[in-house]
This record gives sequence, structure tokens and C-alpha cells, in this order.
Amino acid sequence: SAAPEALAVDKEPEHLRKMYGLDDDKCKHFAAQCLTARRMVERGVRFVQIYSGGMENQRSWDGHNDIHGNHTQFAGETDKPIAALLEDLSQRGLLDETLVIWGGEFGRLPLAQKSKKPGRDHNPHALTYWLAGGGVKGGVSYGETDEIGHKAAVNKAHINDLHATILHLMGMNHEKLTYRHNGRDFRLTDVAGEVIKDVIA
Repeated sequence: SAAPEALAVDKEPEHLRKMYGLDDDKCKHFAAQCLTARRMVERGVRFVQIYSGGMENQRSWDGHNDIHGNHTQFAGETDKPIAALLEDLSQRGLLDETLVIWGGEFGRLPLAQKSKKPGRDHNPHALTYWLAGGGVKGGVSYGETDEIGHKAAVNKAHINDLHATILHLMGMNHEKLTYRHNGRDFRLTDVAGEVIKDVIA
């Protein structure tokens, strides 16, 4: 019964709708998701997930063809709304207690896939996530690839490390979530992972 009011982004003041980009055809779809996310966080929703893309290749970030056009489009759709979400959460005093996580399931190879407008294939060896708010140290980066961006090379972090860090920021010790089943230990970080302390405030 609370959903219609929570989702009513048109009730927000005009300057805020404009800050998110609801007046911009290029990004209004993602802007509505970001503003809805803020309204849900404000109302105590504990986990909110929004998507950019999510369709097949060229209607998503999966730039196998024309990666320049693909990523220019999707970055253009998301840049203003996500910046507005962070600013809005901060102004309302919600960013300190809200962990924002941005990423995908893989990176892109530094090699071109040949076509009239080249694209790039999936890269499971290096990818980027960014975190904001919720106990994260601002303005730092952790890890580097090799000189061509193919493989993680400096301060390598496994996905289990990312998960352990997220759980830590949520107040959970990932090692205490272990349970034994059929003679094997299981946990959310697959009985691995170290908290990446350099990114924690």
C-alpha cells in the first residue's frame, strides 16, 4: 500500500527532478530509477538494486560492436543521475549510512573485435567497481592492471575479497557466516576472501 507514494517521483520539487535529469530524454529512464532509489532508502528500504542496460548486447553495456558509441551512450545515460543520487543522499545525511556499489560482472578486453566499428570482448581478468558512502574511504583507488589493461597486476583483489569487504561494511564478519554441509565448509565468500582495509574509512 506504500508503494504508489514511494514511487511517485513526480512529487519531488522541480529543481531536484532536473538535478537527476528527469527533464533530459537521454537519461530520464535511469534518472527515475536513481530518484526512486533515494526515495526508497529514505523510507527505510534496506536493499535497492537498479540496472543500467540489462538487455542484449547493443542495448546494454556489452559493447561487442562499436564500443565507443555503446559506452558513450550508456555513460551519458548514467553520469548525471548517479552523481545526483550521491549528492542527494549526502545532502539528506543518508550517504554515511548508505553503501552505494557500482559495477558489472566483468571488464572489457584491451583488444578490438574487428568490425566497421570495433568492439571489445569480455575480460574476466580485470574489472572495476566503485563504492561510495557507508563507511568507504573517499578519493582512493585500489589495484591496478598491467600496462595494457588486460590483467590485474598490482594489489589484485578477488571477487571474494570484494564480497568480504561489502559484508564488513554492512557490519558482518564473513568468516562467521560459515556453515558445514556434506563435509564441506560454505559461506557467502566461498571460504575465501579478505577485507580490503585500504578502502575503508
